[in-house]
Amino acid sequence: MHARLVESGGRGLRVRRLGGDRAGEIRLTRFLRNAAVLPEEMAAQAASLTAPRCEGRDVLVFQDTTVVRSEGGGGLYLHAAVAVDAESDAILGLTDARFLSRTEGRRAQRKLKPVCEKESRRWIDAAHRSAEVCQGAARLTVIGDRENDIFQAFVDRPAGADLLIRAAFDRALEDQGRLFETIDALPVAAWGEIDIVARPGRKARQARIAVRFAKVQLARPRSGPKAGLPASIGVTVVDVREEAPPKGEAPVHWRLLTSHEATDAAEAFAIANLYRRRWAIEQLFRTLKSQGFDIEGVLIEEQAPLRRLVMAALVAAVTIQQLVHARDGALRPGPLRPVTDAFPKEDQPLLEAFCAKLEGKTERQKNPHPKGSLAYAAWVCARLGGWTGYYGKPGPIVMLEGWLYFQAAKHGAALIGNQHV
Repeated sequence: MHARLVESGGRGLRVRRLGGDRAGEIRLTRFLRNAAVLPEEMAAQAASLTAPRCEGRDVLVFQDTTVVRSEGGGGLYLHAAVAVDAESDAILGLTDARFLSRTEGRRAQRKLKPVCEKESRRWIDAAHRSAEVCQGAARLTVIGDRENDIFQAFVDRPAGADLLIRAAFDRALEDQGRLFETIDALPVAAWGEIDIVARPGRKARQARIAVRFAKVQLARPRSGPKAGLPASIGVTVVDVREEAPPKGEAPVHWRLLTSHEATDAAEAFAIANLYRRRWAIEQLFRTLKSQGFDIEGVLIEEQAPLRRLVMAALVAAVTIQQLVHARDGALRPGPLRPVTDAFPKEDQPLLEAFCAKLEGKTERQKNPHPKGSLAYAAWVCARLGGWTGYYGKPGPIVMLEGWLYFQAAKHGAALIGNQHV
């Protein structure tokens, strides 16, 4: 294996540039081959940095799974959980990340296994790990998509955490009814507007939605092992549906199951708004893939170095998303995040040196953010990445370019410093 290991199949993979220069590429290759470097320890180190940022805050943890390498009916997948400040949407950092290798199997056989032997256990394990990392939070909500719709997820809900999961199954209820027909029969509690973020194939828009909510008792699944499972468990269901979407757009319809209470329409809307903010982990995965590191194009056949590289890129992708979020500075709600969210404290002098070089004479050409803030560092990285400061807002690719430039310069400065020792 050599430096070409981290090139892509003709797509100009950005991961190779993590090394910064030829010497950096060689160091990166050695890192990928180092058997002492464990992806789970990399994830644990990242989580240890996240923990103090959660102290005293209302924290949302979004978890999801993305494909790293598809192989027929299976392949290598990455499951990640990321903490976000509920007040400001600032990304606080990773709380958990783990790989899983999927093999194409028979669904009937999977149903016979207890949850602890299934891949779906990752949702429960990640929730518990996130609760450990965020134990200092004033409030914690762990949020998952439809693949997280597991009866035992609510049974095994970690102490001190709430769950919010989008329903995938029309479950039986304790009173012999069905979940979906029960929701459909509910009267509309209120109408309102909700901001829908853009994604591939869908433009951002404000959707007019009808909200219904109720408390229900989910019955224990009839199939599969039942040992240790209660006959039913109580959850709040919040139904959010768009009645008149724009022409050509699929209507928004979320059936949400949560341990949060909803006693009125305002609380139901608040729950819907929590789920809406799942864009944070979707954008993180896009930065890891098409909008940044392009990990799907990596030409590495060996599993161990591939996992190390992907985990390193995931940690870096979190930093890029922190910078993207911080770019608006005081225009965001809540206090400015410190630069130490994404950079070691000792990086501050180099950031300030670059800022002095990049600033122009007019006010618009100057960094508008205070020194020591993450917004200040975001402005520097955006300018290093090619943003002029005049048009549009710098996105993940521009931030990545600037961050890589800064890392290369930091390494060069260290080499010069060592020569004078």
